[in-house]
Amino acid sequence: MLKKVMVVDDEADIRRLVELTLQDNRYEVLVAKDGEEALAMVQKEQPQLIFLDVMMPKKDGYEVCQQLKTDPATAWIKIVMLTAKAQEFDRRRAMEVGADDYFTKPFSPIVLLDKVEEVLGDGVS
Repeated sequence: MLKKVMVVDDEADIRRLVELTLQDNRYEVLVAKDGEEALAMVQKEQPQLIFLDVMMPKKDGYEVCQQLKTDPATAWIKIVMLTAKAQEFDRRRAMEVGADDYFTKPFSPIVLLDKVEEVLGDGVS
């Protein structure tokens, strides 16, 4: 069974890059363009991992992360913030709202794939 990975970003190029990087025989990639769309999709699709942008319209990534992590039905989902905000303050805030990890843009597709494998435990030892 394919593992579901969702990317939530208001930038189409970022969504497409993540989708192209992960779309193979191990991952089903879901995409959402804002926080509200992501929250609706998560309830239906139940992805194992979400890459979540911080700065988005409607609901920002911090709000989405906190909402998912405080709901027992979705608290188990791994959330990695994927953002251009690279300050330590931003990283701390992400962890405070429940993010499992923090990944900054720009990024290498190879490093992104490594992060997915690390977070989902898919790496080869």
